[in-house]
Amino acid sequence: MSATALAESPATSTDTQSLQVIKRNGTLVGFNPSKIGVAVTKAFLAVEGDKAAGSARINDAVHRVTDQVVQAISRRLQAGGKVHIEDIQDQVELALMRAEEQKVARAYVLYREEHARQRAVDEPMEAHPHLTVKKADGSLAPLDLGLMKLQVEQAATGLEGIDGASLVDEALRNLYDGIAETEVVSALIMTARGRIEQEPDYSAVTARLLLEQLRLENAEALDLPRNLPLAEVYPQALKAFIAAGIRYELLDEAMAAFDLERLGAAIKSEQDLQFGFLGLQTLYDRYFLHWNGARLELPQVFFMRVAMGLALREDDRQCPRHRILQPAVQL
Repeated sequence: MSATALAESPATSTDTQSLQVIKRNGTLVGFNPSKIGVAVTKAFLAVEGDKAAGSARINDAVHRVTDQVVQAISRRLQAGGKVHIEDIQDQVELALMRAEEQKVARAYVLYREEHARQRAVDEPMEAHPHLTVKKADGSLAPLDLGLMKLQVEQAATGLEGIDGASLVDEALRNLYDGIAETEVVSALIMTARGRIEQEPDYSAVTARLLLEQLRLENAEALDLPRNLPLAEVYPQALKAFIAAGIRYELLDEAMAAFDLERLGAAIKSEQDLQFGFLGLQTLYDRYFLHWNGARLELPQVFFMRVAMGLALREDDRQCPRHRILQPAVQL
């Protein structure tokens, strides 16, 4: 029995139809006790494991906690009252503690913290007043204008003659409401690319924006964090790539025998900044391994994969420092 199925069983006879919940963005939705039950069930299963999903004891405990939360909120509010979602979650924690389910209460706190971290990643830094983007799951969200500005600012770091504000403004003119989220960086890339003849430093800006697009594509393909700097992502990316490459039969299984922790730590992410646009675009189009259209390699993972392949049949194949390939300047 799933967490949703457990939570949807009748839990209370308290009339909650007139209650409304204030979401974090300020909008109002109807109060739905079953959503409380789903969250509580997930907390129980996080402690006792998925095999406990059919447990009558857990089922009863979920309904008792849900009843207590609903009754507590109903007592506090008049008919047609409103309650903030954070207040509901506070009541869930309190009900779990009163039920002496300390481990489950802790799991629920961790559940809230994880969702808070995810919201911090997903919520826009500066929402565009009109334009929206379509996310991978089909939902619409405000275009993150602040993220666009940050991406251009980071791409222009240390370079002269780059007008970041006008680059963002020009890219915005090529966007439309409901555009795929993945196409936003593409618009920045195309805009920067059109300025290379006027100012050579835009080649580096375009390359860095392409690197950002590749990073997001790679994170989606290998289920990697999207909000970490490349220096922290690279060690994870190497291990995830080798596992995926073997799984998709793109790599020799012997690649897994390397000391991937050591090799991942040896990668120098700052080498990516040496690329010009044409060099990185060539690697992206012709050399990076991909699966279902998504690139599985970041630039330094590609070079490490080549080094590992060259050393694959050697006796000492743990890739000493002189074998770790790095991209040529302005490749």
